Amino acid sequence: MTEETKSHYEVIVVGAGVAGIYQIKRLADLGVDALVLDGASDLGGTWYWNRYPGARFDSESYTYGYSFSREVLDEWHWKERFSSQPENLRYLNFVADKFGLRKYMQFNCKVEAAHFDEARDLWRLRISDGRELTCRFVIMAVGLLSAPTLPRIEGMDRFKGRSFHTFYWPHQPVEMAGKKVAIIGTGATAIQIIGEIADKVGELTVFQRRPNWSAPLNNSPISDAEMTDIRSRYDEIWATCARTPGGFEHEPDRRGFYEVTREERLKLWDRLYDEPGFGIWLSNFREIFTDEAANAEFSAYIADRIRRRVRDPVVAEKLIPRDHGFGVQRVPLETNYFEAYNRSNVHLVDISETPIERITETGLRTSARDYDFDIIVYSTGFDAITGAFDHIDISGVGGEKLFDKWKDGPSTFLGMLVHGFPNLLMPTGPQSGSASTNFPRGIETGVNWCTALLQHMWDRGYARADATAAAEARWTAHVTKMYSIMLMRKAKSWFTGYNSNVPGHEQGKVRYFVYNGGAPKYVAAISEVAAMGYEGIVLTPEIRPSVRPLAASVDAKAG
Repeated sequence: MTEETKSHYEVIVVGAGVAGIYQIKRLADLGVDALVLDGASDLGGTWYWNRYPGARFDSESYTYGYSFSREVLDEWHWKERFSSQPENLRYLNFVADKFGLRKYMQFNCKVEAAHFDEARDLWRLRISDGRELTCRFVIMAVGLLSAPTLPRIEGMDRFKGRSFHTFYWPHQPVEMAGKKVAIIGTGATAIQIIGEIADKVGELTVFQRRPNWSAPLNNSPISDAEMTDIRSRYDEIWATCARTPGGFEHEPDRRGFYEVTREERLKLWDRLYDEPGFGIWLSNFREIFTDEAANAEFSAYIADRIRRRVRDPVVAEKLIPRDHGFGVQRVPLETNYFEAYNRSNVHLVDISETPIERITETGLRTSARDYDFDIIVYSTGFDAITGAFDHIDISGVGGEKLFDKWKDGPSTFLGMLVHGFPNLLMPTGPQSGSASTNFPRGIETGVNWCTALLQHMWDRGYARADATAAAEARWTAHVTKMYSIMLMRKAKSWFTGYNSNVPGHEQGKVRYFVYNGGAPKYVAAISEVAAMGYEGIVLTPEIRPSVRPLAASVDAKAG
């Protein structure tokens, strides 16, 4: 039976990004009959799609890579402290090729529907190429930011120049020299692009609705000697990541905000602002996340740093957020972003004052004037975390639709299972520990836990795993409670499910998407569930004798 004609697998993994690659590696090592499906034409997930100028890690490269293979750690040389998209995609290809994982992957295969067959304990998947596949287990590795959203602006199809969402940046170089370029949005992606292209375009006009706080990335090359030192310290690096709330090298300052003087606070902030990475956010006082006054003092400090970097005081004030404090939303890291506005060819338009009315054939029109452009870039974000699930017609027991169940916000058990959707696993699902941490560290945690659950079931002859309604309710209530102590609960960000371009996700209702207890507490919680024999999960035995789901036994199980 060829891969083209085969229709049944023990496990189907949806998504060939960072999570999907590691998940299929774990399954392949166990000899499980498994397949990865991805709608893209190659692997890489976010690093396949996001090819815009300036796209790179904001995690230190060596803390972002996989930790599971000593060989990979010894062989791969990260070139920059914060690696760029082309290098990141090369890394993922290197890992996949090293372990021969491509043979388990099929591309240009978008999963359109996944329906649970209760009578046979099977999932039935409809694929964009017309096939129907079945499997015992579906593992959703669909990514947190993989469902881009365009703005709801009249006339977008009328523009005669080039236009695209940043997620779909063309694979071929976009000629921008001498061009008039518009960027709509000033989120994390736009902040990277603007700093990168300001000196490469003819004119750049940025249309900003709400400014974002941002801090310097402070990137630098990694020399051979530095990489040798990093390799010698990997065990120490992983241990540090495992004990920090965010899964980074950056540990919070253990002193109390009010226990030190104002001068000591400023000394710490000056040092962190000039250091690389998320230290300014994650090595800070813990009170900036929970205490209004502490956050306001720190936000005022960052505002002053912005004013020192932007020459025009009017522009500087427009770049300083007023509706949320620093660190309440995920902090973008930037390179020359604020300095870009010092250039004569870069213009900032505040669309809270002069809204965009429509896209025209030659550019766009605000309430104040018309603009002509050669290129319009939509940097308008994503239907985060649940969006990729919503784009698949997923139905569970009794035909219940996951979209309907999550319409007012997700409910899960541990962020990895959903009651009424048996054998559907989500290593990085909503309410898991992944979205609020250094993502690959959360990925490895989730994949390892899901794989251990599958091993437990195969070893004991279980056919079905379904979280109980009570366990799901307890976990969702716990996640909700963790928001109550965080200033994040007030933010208009993807952490709270806000997206004005998605109907039903506008301001006014918080969606409890992420686990705010920190990585160590999350790992402890999911480890306890496993140690208690997967308490909170109903495990149903197979009617027939258990057969270990090896690839060699596929034909006997097909159909």
